[in-house]
Amino acid sequence: MKVSVVIVVEAVNDYVREAIEHLLKLDFQDFEILLFLGEASGETFPKTRLLARPDLAGNPSQRRDLSITEAQGEILAFLDDDAYPSVSWLSKALPHFEDERVAAVGGPGVTPPEDDWKRQVSGFVHTSPVGAGSFSFRTRPDRIREVDDFPSMNLLVRKSDFDNIGGFDSNFWPGEDTKLCLDLTAKLSKKIIYDPEVLVYHHRRPIFKGHLLQVGRYGLHRGFFAKVLPRTSRRLIYFLPSMLLLAFFFGLVTTSLFQISNFKFQIINRQSVLIVYLSSITSYFLLLAFNAFWVWQKSKSLKIAFWTIPAIFLTHFWYGFQFIRGIISPRLRR
Repeated sequence: MKVSVVIVVEAVNDYVREAIEHLLKLDFQDFEILLFLGEASGETFPKTRLLARPDLAGNPSQRRDLSITEAQGEILAFLDDDAYPSVSWLSKALPHFEDERVAAVGGPGVTPPEDDWKRQVSGFVHTSPVGAGSFSFRTRPDRIREVDDFPSMNLLVRKSDFDNIGGFDSNFWPGEDTKLCLDLTAKLSKKIIYDPEVLVYHHRRPIFKGHLLQVGRYGLHRGFFAKVLPRTSRRLIYFLPSMLLLAFFFGLVTTSLFQISNFKFQIINRQSVLIVYLSSITSYFLLLAFNAFWVWQKSKSLKIAFWTIPAIFLTHFWYGFQFIRGIISPRLRR
């Protein structure tokens, strides 16, 4: 079963060179690499075709769709340009495709151990129980399972199924992988398997600016998807950061009003409201502290553990704000 590894990037960079270096060391070698570029490059790599499409620069989803005609493999292995595979990446994924009911296979994108501390903090936001909740399996190995939504940073798709649904829907970029997975599971009634051994290493955006910009885009599009793709996006866990933000804001407004001497609540006892509000805020920060202890156990670094506290706090609030923006937006600009 031949595999076409698909990487989309604007220009060849050190991350891409790193990815190709690791791809050439895989324990499965029946693959080709399709490197879809936004600008031409004079570099060459083994087993690699460089396909420059300046007319599609800035549009990863449309360039990925070119693999329908360009790829020679039966399996399309989508890999982010800032990720590189573990040595058994393909050999662990391919057995799943022996079942015709399986359309796609994904695996965790683990923070590389060589990343600096700012990227390690970002990685633990995505990995830790409080930071990512039930979706932490996407960034650390967990039990094998069937899923209905998985990011394309590490996603292998049967080419015939990819072709049948027309590839990625570029109208939903970024977030086109959510639409792709929904088409595979709902339209084709096929399975997507998560396997912890189908592992890649995924470089993180450093805290705080780069990390928050990325998280904000996730929140914005997930909020929009909660309206237009409710089957996989209208889930409580996606609403929790917004609920936290609103509770914090309205609680702050309410407690501030209590400080006005002539302001009277006739229905709710002000002391009870203050106790509930302060208890909730205290509980949240205690959770962040316990989470930091968990991070310290994993990382063995007090510095990394400490900085996860403000990083997760800001991540939740910024994601929640952008999620609300996505819900109220009539459409999203590319």
